[in-house]
Amino acid sequence: MKLTADNYYSHDTDWQYMSFSLFKDFEQCEARALAKLKEDWQPTSSPVPLLVGNYVHSYFESAESHQAFIEGNRSELMTRPTKSNPDGHLRAEFKASDSMIKTLSDDMFGYFYTPGDKEVIVTGQIDGYWWKGKIDSLVLDKGYFCDLKTVDDIHKGHWNADEHRYVPFIQDREYDMQMAIYRELIKQTFGKECQSFIFAISKQTPPDKMAIDFNGVDDRYQMQADIDKVKELQPHFWKVMTGEEKPASCGKCDYCREMKQLSGFTHASEIEV
Repeated sequence: MKLTADNYYSHDTDWQYMSFSLFKDFEQCEARALAKLKEDWQPTSSPVPLLVGNYVHSYFESAESHQAFIEGNRSELMTRPTKSNPDGHLRAEFKASDSMIKTLSDDMFGYFYTPGDKEVIVTGQIDGYWWKGKIDSLVLDKGYFCDLKTVDDIHKGHWNADEHRYVPFIQDREYDMQMAIYRELIKQTFGKECQSFIFAISKQTPPDKMAIDFNGVDDRYQMQADIDKVKELQPHFWKVMTGEEKPASCGKCDYCREMKQLSGFTHASEIEV
């Protein structure tokens, strides 16, 4: 299926193309990811964090995209119209979004992010499996791309159970893997190697911001390790999607909690944390 702006996020294309977000879903809980993909179950978490991020993204995409996003999500974003304010006003929980936009509107961000082509769809194969990606800002003639991330706190540590230590949000959310995948898909789509940059903006008051690169020697090794991890795990994920193998359940996520049936006793000393 040819990918377009209209069908990129559809479940039909998810069955044909792996994406970073879908891969991460399967990493976290295969049972949950499959249930979402089959539309048998949907999370009930608050949509506000996602809407805040999309509000900021759409602003820097174009004025038309931003207005279309507001109109498409008016009931969630705006208060009810009144006689004194027939259009309503931005709800309190989204006012921080305007502050984030103002904070990002500086010279460095404008120099690197603004000139790029926005929301560029890229595709390619990794070890024989099709992948898709969407680049926030691609500056192909200068050989780089930018990704915009909204986070609660740029400097907040996130506990990594495997490494038994706190790690930055980049590592916790595997954004280095996302950059590695995007670099490969850009190369296959346009035949050009590109550097990757992340612009992070926090949801604090006032917001914090940071420009992040992946140009160190260690980053090259890490990105290769990320691609190797994709190659290792994706055959199983695809077999789960096609019903050839059963999905594993994490036992802790919202889906697993909802589906859980007691089947025996757990000794007090064996409770996982």
